[in-house]
This record gives sequence, structure tokens and C-alpha cells, in this order.
Amino acid sequence: MAQRKNSNNKKNSAKRIVKRTVKVTEKTIEKSAHKPLLTVIAVILIIAIIGFCVYWFYFRKKEPLSPLQTGELTVHFLELGNKYAGDCTLIKIGDTEVLIDAGSRKGSAATIVPYLKQYCTDGVLEYVIATHAHQDHIAAFVGTKEAPGVFDSFECKTIIDFTQTNKETEIYNDYVEKRKAEVKAGAVHYTALQCWNEEDGAKKSYALAENVTMSILYNPFYEEKSSDENNYSVCMLLTQGNYNYLFTGDLEKDGEEGLVKHNNLPKCKLFKGGHHGSPTSSNDCLLSVIQPEVVCVCCCAGAPEYTINPENTFPSQAFIDRISKYTEKVYVTSLATGVSYDPKSWEFTSMNGNIVVKSDGVAFSVKGSNHDIVLKDTEWFRENRVWRTGGG
Repeated sequence: MAQRKNSNNKKNSAKRIVKRTVKVTEKTIEKSAHKPLLTVIAVILIIAIIGFCVYWFYFRKKEPLSPLQTGELTVHFLELGNKYAGDCTLIKIGDTEVLIDAGSRKGSAATIVPYLKQYCTDGVLEYVIATHAHQDHIAAFVGTKEAPGVFDSFECKTIIDFTQTNKETEIYNDYVEKRKAEVKAGAVHYTALQCWNEEDGAKKSYALAENVTMSILYNPFYEEKSSDENNYSVCMLLTQGNYNYLFTGDLEKDGEEGLVKHNNLPKCKLFKGGHHGSPTSSNDCLLSVIQPEVVCVCCCAGAPEYTINPENTFPSQAFIDRISKYTEKVYVTSLATGVSYDPKSWEFTSMNGNIVVKSDGVAFSVKGSNHDIVLKDTEWFRENRVWRTGGG
């Protein structure tokens, strides 16, 4: 209704301008009837003004507006409905959606799919990126009988995933089977290396909207072998005007060094903390180049999922020490509760919750579904971590 009212106001405004112009011009013509040159000039003037008004108010508004005018770009870092670390990131601009990963377990589809449907209302994900073959990044693409996965729940137009893997796990094979079914249904599938080489119709960069570009970066482990599956991660840079957002999956130090060496990385407004804030990712070699302003970490803070060493649980003290040189704006999705030395004995609740970053290329905000408090100001941090100003 507001748009219709605004359109009517514009039309009425145009009519008033034309009427006033006509009256003024008629008087000018009457006064200058004995001056043919002035009469001609007056007629040309009124035609020009009427033409401009008609164009501005009737035809120009029919041109498609920039998505930066019609809506904000949003980046959603999702909680996954369980106590395990994992990634699922939704990027939305206008009617275009990009999904990066769908962890952390098959059952997470029960949480992820309904969330996505709130924003992907046409049931189509234009781009899907699976960074690497670990279950905490691909399991919910598969889903369960009770909770159908992303591939069964949405039409996926373009799927971009890891070029290599050392895995022959059940979840990897299930992922490949579901991906093949999606391709049979009409999706196109490229590896990250095909994108980088622009082979078989793949591209390095995809225009998502005016001034918004998704670029697949070069990671040398697209071609070289690594003993660490994390180094095969697909790396992507999202650019919105002068703002840059970097996503590196679970890339480790060797991969980060290669990423810096082979790409001209800019300073980044937003960085998805590498490997859930582990001590082995988000190293100085990368951070010193991108100098992130906002860092979002997808993990369950303090969970003993991989270690009972408190300093190394996600987000680790080593990660905090390196990040603190560049920013205090660190946000975390979930929080472990009831932690003990038994790796299976803990539950979870929200830290920031679902973290939503919004930007129109100028204004920029970070909101959590639970709260907006930065990590260093949380009770968990005060009890478990130390903020060393400047990383020292």
C-alpha cells in the first residue's frame, strides 16, 4: 500500500509541475505574442519540461532498481540445533540466495531448512557451496527421513564444491549421491578448480546483484594433495561495493599461506573465523593482510568436542590472541553448558545465536537472535579466556 501511495504522489507531483509550467508558459506566450522568437523558445521550453516529467515519473521508475536500493545484503550464520561445531551460512541479496555449507549433523536439517525457507521463499537456492567433505559442513545437505536435507528441500541452480578429498566416508558418499540427484534434476555442478580455470561454463566470479560479486579464490590445494582435509576448503570472497567479506571454510595454516600468495586479498569488513576458531586456523599470515573488522565464529564455545584442554576448545585462546590485534568485534553462535572432562557430557545454548550481518554498502550492523554482545564482554569469556590488547 505504501508503494502504491508513493507512486500516486509521484504522479500527482508530475501533474502539478506540468500544470504550473503550462500556466507560466501561456502567460509568457501572451506577453510575447508580438515576439515570434520568444514564442518559439517558450514552446520548446514547455515541451522539454513536460517530456522530462513524463520520463522521470512514468518511464524511469519502470527500470529495475539496484538491489542496493531495494534491499540490504544479509549474511546469516546459523545455529545448527545441536551441540556440535559446524558451518551453515546464508547470503541473501534481493531474490538471490547463496548457501555455504550445511553442517553439523544430518539431523541439523530440521533446524536449517525451516530457517532457510523464511528467506528463500521461492524454494530456489541460486548458488550452493560445499567447502570440504567433513560432516560438520555437508551432513545437512543429506538430511534424514524425518528431516529432509537441503538438496531434497530446495531447487539448487549452481553447486560449487571441493575439488579434492581424502574421504571415503558414509556421509561423503551420501552427499555425492544427493548432489548427483540434484544435478539430474537440473542443477549444474562445478568444482572450485573449474571455477578458477573457468572451464565447462564455470566462472571465477558471479554477479549476484549490482555492485555485489561472488568470487571463487585460488587455493593451491585445489590441485596439490594435503594430509589435512581442511586444506581442500573452497574459499570465496564476497564484494559489495567497497566492502569485502571472506569465507575460507576450515582452511589451515598451509592453505592460508597459499591463499595469500596466490590472491590479491583486500582488507575485509567481515571474516568468517576459520575452522570454528581453532588454534590452527586464522593465522597471522592471513589476518595481517585482510585485517578484519568483524569476525563471526560458528562453534559451540567451550565444547569439549575435540579436546578437553580448555584453552584449545573453540574459540581457542590462540585464535583470540591473533584476532585481538585487529578487532574486538567477534561474535559466536552457540555456547556449551554442563561441560565436564567427559567429552560427551555437555549441552548447548545460544551465545549470540543466529548472527545476521546487514549492509547496504554504507550502513553495517550485526545482530544476534539471542544478544549482540561481543565475545570478550560475555560471562563465558571472562571465566575462560584472556583478552590481551593488541594480541600481546
